[in-house]
Amino acid sequence: MSKKRGLSLEEKREKMLEIFYESQDFFLLKELEKMGPKKGVITQSVKDVVQSLVDDDLVSKDKIGTSVYFWSLPSCAGNQLRNVRNKLDSDLQSSKKRHAELVDQCEALKKGREESDERAEALADLKAIELKHNELKDELAQYRDNDPAAFEAMKEAIEVAHASANRWTDNIFTLRQWCSNNFPQAKEQLENMYREVGITDDFDYLELAPLPLKEVAD
Repeated sequence: MSKKRGLSLEEKREKMLEIFYESQDFFLLKELEKMGPKKGVITQSVKDVVQSLVDDDLVSKDKIGTSVYFWSLPSCAGNQLRNVRNKLDSDLQSSKKRHAELVDQCEALKKGREESDERAEALADLKAIELKHNELKDELAQYRDNDPAAFEAMKEAIEVAHASANRWTDNIFTLRQWCSNNFPQAKEQLENMYREVGITDDFDYLELAPLPLKEVAD
């Protein structure tokens, strides 16, 4: 008989959220550690799973007296999706406004720049300077690419960004599953809302390709 597969982090987070949503009550950590195994989450994992939900604002945490209580209401998930959508709408409006400003600036800059011999000569000089500047930049980049410290810093930054992106992917999948479980009759409306905020059928975790090893030049 094959060994039963353990729950993934996303599945553990979903199971712990079910405890909060089904009861709509407040819990101590030790109470959650007793309830977790009933949902398939081992006691030793409960603390870390709950903390990850707190870090992502899916579960609230507060100290009352000498005890720390945890809670989460179903409305929190809906509010978070609405907040994400409102943020995207705000960013879109800001981008449209910035685009209009840049178009106006472009039109203003065109004034007084009619073609002339002096302008053509100045532009030729500028192009020559830019070419020389790019050559120097390329030469400098060759040395920078062989800097072990710069390479390690870049590698660490990529790993942090990758982990953060996939952590939010976990959050989105968890929220989608909860909405599907609790509002099956609104499946079509939910799918339309997902598409509006950019969550399409090909939405998935990011794959991190291995970075090539750099050899330090002699």
